[in-house]
Amino acid sequence: MKEELFTKRLALRKIRISDATALFNVWSDPAVAAFMNISAFIHESQAIEMINLLNELAETNQAIRYTLFDLKSKDIIGSCGFNAIDTENARVEIGYDIAKAHWGNGYAPESIQALIDEAFENLAINRIEAKVEPANINSIKVLQKLGFTFEGTLRQYEKVKGNFVDMHIYSLLKND
Repeated sequence: MKEELFTKRLALRKIRISDATALFNVWSDPAVAAFMNISAFIHESQAIEMINLLNELAETNQAIRYTLFDLKSKDIIGSCGFNAIDTENARVEIGYDIAKAHWGNGYAPESIQALIDEAFENLAINRIEAKVEPANINSIKVLQKLGFTFEGTLRQYEKVKGNFVDMHIYSLLKND
């Protein structure tokens, strides 16, 4: 699996411990964490633990997370990646987060398009999935913009921050 991907404005590089401080700043923002399956981080050690977990999953090709860099400023603006990789069924689940200061600039769809291209062109993936809370309107708009199909609502599908929440499931097929 590629450790670096590039778009017109972004570099996606496999997440590293050296990214912890910048990613802590993203993941500690309650607005960013509002629809993540984590509470906003309060200690940088939580970011280090998360990065270690993600890298362990990458070692066994179960997942990969990329740190997002703005090519112009070289600033870390978020992360994205394949939260789950199911090679047997040629399926991946994507996830993404963008620092609030960079919302509305088109970075989410741009980074996800890089994931889509990588999945379909190089990883022999047939189906890309995204689960999103129904109230996460901005994320839903991103998925719709990229041509994902709404498949339905998974009722009380995940326990998030102590509560069972519904999840909308969206997918994109290679032949879409």
